[in-house]
This record gives sequence, C-alpha cells and structure tokens, in this order.
Amino acid sequence: MDLDVAQVRAFVRTADELHFGRAAGTLAISQQALSKRIARLESLLGTDLFHRGANGVRLTEVGRRFLPPARQTVAAADAAVAAAVGKERPLRVDVWGHLYAPMRTLAQVAGRAGELALGHGRDLPSVTTALLHGDIDAAFGRVHPPLPAGLAHRLVRLEPVDAVLSTRHPLAAEPALRPDQLRDSVLWAPGALDRLDFLHRFADRFAIRATAPSVNLGLAHFLAEVAAEPRRFSLVPADVPLPEVPGLRSVPLVAPTPLYAWSLLWRTGNGHPGLNRLATACAEEAKRSRWLEYDPTRDWLPEPPGPPASGSGSRPA
Repeated sequence: MDLDVAQVRAFVRTADELHFGRAAGTLAISQQALSKRIARLESLLGTDLFHRGANGVRLTEVGRRFLPPARQTVAAADAAVAAAVGKERPLRVDVWGHLYAPMRTLAQVAGRAGELALGHGRDLPSVTTALLHGDIDAAFGRVHPPLPAGLAHRLVRLEPVDAVLSTRHPLAAEPALRPDQLRDSVLWAPGALDRLDFLHRFADRFAIRATAPSVNLGLAHFLAEVAAEPRRFSLVPADVPLPEVPGLRSVPLVAPTPLYAWSLLWRTGNGHPGLNRLATACAEEAKRSRWLEYDPTRDWLPEPPGPPASGSGSRPA
C-alpha cells in the first residue's frame, strides 16, 4: 500500500486543528480539496480516521493510532526534499510597520535563528495572505484581531510609545504628557486611520477628535510634516532613533503609558526548523531585556496580553 504524502499531510493538519476549515487554511487549499484528500486516504486504508458530527471533528481510535507514524511520514518526506535540494533553505521572514522600524527588535535575535531571508510586508493583511499561501514562513510586527484561521502568534515585545510634536505645540515644554491632554490636538497618521489599528484605537480610547492622514514617504518626511504644524502630534515607539528634524520634540506619555505590541506570526504546521529557533531566541531576549513587562494600572494596550502564544497552534511546529 503506497501512501500519498499530500493526503497524509492533510490528515495531520486536520488532526492538529480538529477543524477542516482551519486545516485547509494552513495548507492554502480549499476545504473541499482537503476533505477529498482525507476521504481518499480513508478509502485507501479502509477505515474512518475522523468522527464528523454537529459538535465538530474528532479522531477515531484508528485515527489516534495512525497519527504518530503519519507525523513521521510527513517529517521524513520534508527531510527527503531538503536533502535533495541541499542545505536548509533560509527562513523567509517579512516585517511590517515601517515607520515603527520593526528591524530594531528583530535584529537583536536574528543571529540566533540561522539564515534569514527578509522581506517587507505592506501591512498585516498582505502578510497574512503571504503566510497562508506559503510565500513566507513567519512575520514580525503588530498583530491584532481578527486573524484568519490557520495562523498563530507569539507576543515578543511591549514597547512604550512617546508623543512627537512640534516645538511650537502648546504642550511641547511639558516633561511628560497624559494621552488625554492631546485630545484637542490633531493626530497625524501615516495613512488612512482605518488601516492603522493602533492609532485608530488610541484615538478612540483617549477621545482624540481630530485626525488627519498623510502619505507614508518615510519617517523623516512624516516627522517633518508633524513639526510643520503646531497642533499636530503622532506616536512613535520610545527607542526608535529619530532623524534630525528641526522643530520636533519627543515627549513621554504617562498615566497611562501606551504600549506598542510586537509579535511573531506564523502558519500553524510550518515545519521549518528555523521557526522554532527564531521563536526561542525571541523568548530568551524578551526575558533578558524585560520586554514583556505590563502593569494595567500604569500601561495601556488596545488588547491586554494573554498567554505568550495564541491561535490554533501555540508553538511553531
């Protein structure tokens, strides 16, 4: 009896997810195609591998026995391909959030993850599409719900955010500001606010009534626009190196301090060994540098942090 690896892989992903739609998403195929692969495998084996019912999907006893060797079959097939191709290919990682410079954080852990092939995603939706299609292995930036089925993420860093404003702004001389003190100012955004989740939620939470979009032509150009108008302000992570822009001041935000959340995002079931290495390096650096400190009495997050990973798969596989 010769097994089809694509069918076995479909079974393993479905056993991991216990949901046909999510499993299909991790393989970037339709749910109908996934169901056909599993049905053909069950026909070949002459037995059902899943119980399908109104309450969802669960493994049969045969399915439970079949799962461990099925995982080994998929791993062996992947190893065979890697051996034929040659050395382990680089881990393909996209970053997004250009004005907030995600490479500052990723650069501190990249050397411990093996060889990386880095790209730049335009925004979270474009990155999730690339992950689901298998064009990249992982991504790094700010994750916010809802995420498509088949993706998981791990919180890596919570970074304090400062206000940047013109030296002619009425509050420019203050040593620190509360976010609600900015409610009569204009929040200057590097694009349409409905596509910038963090700034959108900040404006809602602190009753910032006036907002205006710019065009993302880079950090220096954006900050020059902020400095040019006394009522404008924007938000930048506190340790982003700011370009020399005349007439600009950075002021810490307190009571509460907004935190910008950086996460590692991946497709569940991705077996690239570099993914585990990168996740481990992020966790080690977060512990060493105290990246995940959060006090709800002192800090503000659009989504309070939950467990260190979320999604259908809690760890890269």
